[in-house]
Formats: sequence, C-alpha cells, structure tokens
Amino acid sequence: MYYLLIVVQVYCLYHAYKNNKPYYWYFLIFFVPAIGSLIYIVTQIFNQSDAEKIQEEITTVLNPTKKIKDLEKKVNLVDTYTNRIELADAYFKNNDITNAIVQYKKTLEDTIQDDLHARQNLVLCYFQLKDYTGVIEQAEYIKDKSEFKGSKQQFCYGLALNALGKTGEAEVQLKQIDRPYSNYAERLALAKFYIENNRTSDGKELLEEIATESKRLTKPNRKLYGATIVEVERMLSAL
Repeated sequence: MYYLLIVVQVYCLYHAYKNNKPYYWYFLIFFVPAIGSLIYIVTQIFNQSDAEKIQEEITTVLNPTKKIKDLEKKVNLVDTYTNRIELADAYFKNNDITNAIVQYKKTLEDTIQDDLHARQNLVLCYFQLKDYTGVIEQAEYIKDKSEFKGSKQQFCYGLALNALGKTGEAEVQLKQIDRPYSNYAERLALAKFYIENNRTSDGKELLEEIATESKRLTKPNRKLYGATIVEVERMLSAL
C-alpha cells in the first residue's frame, strides 16, 4: 500500500508539473500525500479522463520505454499512418530524436494525410540536433499555416535562419514571438539577437519591457520564469 501511494504521489506531481498547475498543488500533494493526491486526482484529472488513461500515464512515468516497445509491436503488426505518428511522438517525448525523425519522415510518404503535425515536430527535432538546414527545410512547408505564427516552430525557424547568416529573414520570424506577458525565454533570445547585431538600444528596450513585466507577475509565474528574469537583469546591469 505504501509503494502504491508513492507511485500515485509521483504521478500527481508529474501531472502538475506537465500541466503547469499552481504551486499550492505541489505542497498539498507532497505534505499531505494520501488526501492531497486524492483531491488532485478528483479535481484536476478525473473529470473527463478515464481510469485507463491515468493508468497508462502512470506506466509511462515509471517505465517510459514500455510504451515505445508496445507501439513498435503495433506498427509491425499494422503499419498505418496513425500508428507511426504515435510511435514517432513516443520517441520524441522520450528524447530519442534520431528515431523520431525516421518515423515522422516515414509518415510523410502518406501524401493523403495532413503533414502539419509531423513537420512541426521535425522542426523541433532538427533544432535539437542543431541541424539548421533541416529546420529551415521543414519550416518552409508550414510557414504559411496559421498554426505556425507565434509558435515555437517559428522561433526555431528564426534562430536557424540567424545561425546560417540570414539575419534579415531571421528578424522577421523572431519578432512574431514578441508578445507582452508571454514567451519570456524567446523574447530574451530576441533581445540577444538585437545586441549581437549591433542594435543595442532595441535589445535594451526589450529587456526593460521584460523586467517591468516581471515585477507584475504572480509569485508562481515569477518562480517559473526565474532563470530568464535573472538573465534579463544581469544583461541590463551590463549594458
């Protein structure tokens, strides 16, 4: 019974972290394990989910490779677009980027299906590998879609363009991420982009905007973006 409680507690903490739940849930789950975990499951998880999904997620937390092995068997048995996408996603979540790329590219052979999801994740995969040519190649396919604007993929696209010396094109993409009270890490990167390209005044202005906004954040959000805020303040003091 004790070990089961630990498993449930770990799952609740993982779920809270994964879904950016307020910090009071961490204290409730950690310091009042049985009651806190039960309250969390009833109010935050067990509303529209079912028991099988919860069990599957717990298993994934404790044994992340089991889901991959099950999906590999599924693809070998029935090779469909859906099964390969699920396998690719599982590889991606497990940070097995090389295998994720193989599977996502395999799904692109099915030209009947929408390629948006596969190409979105291929952008992220290639960016992790610092394959900026690959990032740009995949982003070019989806950059005109509404889902691309303001997305993490657009941010990676901008950084990839900058890495390959296409500064003007990079700025066009990176500026799309500059939105008040959000995207702090991305906006910090944009400020660094300005400074590195001899536009110190633009970079300083953006850093000051982020610093001002940070003072108005709630305590949980200030803690969440703490590392970024510290870096912003450090850079401002150095300018």
